[in-house]
Amino acid sequence: MNDNVNLRIGFIGAGRVGTTLGKYFRIKGSDVAGYYSRTRTSAKAAASFTDTAYYDSIDELISDCNMLFLTVPDSLIEAVWNEVSNYDITGKYICHCSGAMSSSVFKGISDKCACGYSIHPLCAIESKTDSYKNMNDVFFCVESNVNDDAIISWLKSMGNPVSSIASDKKILYHAAAVFASNLMTGLHHMAGAILGECGIEQELAEAALNRLFEGNCNNIVNKGEIASLTGPVDRNDITTIEKHMSALCDKADGKYLRVYKALSEELIDIAKVKNPDTDYDRLNNIMGGYRIEKYSINI
Repeated sequence: MNDNVNLRIGFIGAGRVGTTLGKYFRIKGSDVAGYYSRTRTSAKAAASFTDTAYYDSIDELISDCNMLFLTVPDSLIEAVWNEVSNYDITGKYICHCSGAMSSSVFKGISDKCACGYSIHPLCAIESKTDSYKNMNDVFFCVESNVNDDAIISWLKSMGNPVSSIASDKKILYHAAAVFASNLMTGLHHMAGAILGECGIEQELAEAALNRLFEGNCNNIVNKGEIASLTGPVDRNDITTIEKHMSALCDKADGKYLRVYKALSEELIDIAKVKNPDTDYDRLNNIMGGYRIEKYSINI
């Protein structure tokens, strides 16, 4: 991609991601042509919201743009690419926004004299009409098998943090994102279930956990992981941790204990940095499994 190219961007797919990015790119000064969608109503709605055009046919959008975002569900990206590749896309930049898939989904793209990219915004896009407001500091991950300097420069020009990764690291990158977002939802749900075992009403439990989760997340963001660490691992409180493990061992077929053990092992690594003079060897041994037979569970 030439650094001096003038981008004219079109979106195939007018859902939350396409609409949000189109709006954001427009606000930041990029030339967004508009939208094509299988459903004309959604293309019209996205075009109206972003003050762009809607296209009745995919070939009209392709001929009018030199950068195409395939903002469709992951399961449809390859099929849409196969359709797009039937047209003249010489010199065009074809992008998708999947967190898990790489640009290798654009099979044969080099034979078409075009360039393929995956450009993933590391954020939850939950609303077509509101999510763009929170995009200013969102990290973009760029992956391609061709030079991506100009793409990175373009995204940075909007003020966003950007980095590129190798194609074979894309799925690992996505797993990291899941740890920081979706799995947190699972932890919240698990904590609520455990409080339910204690007889605490669901509504009260959720409110209490929300406050705790929010406070901890804010501390991590503002102070960092090391300074934010509290609790029995930080204190090297082996007695309490053993009691936790004993109480959890027969709950949910051992699922709670497996999660507790795995995350506590990670916390020990953080605690060693925070408290370099504390000896965590015994706690490491406990988490390593020598006590697990006592709890009659395979971890």
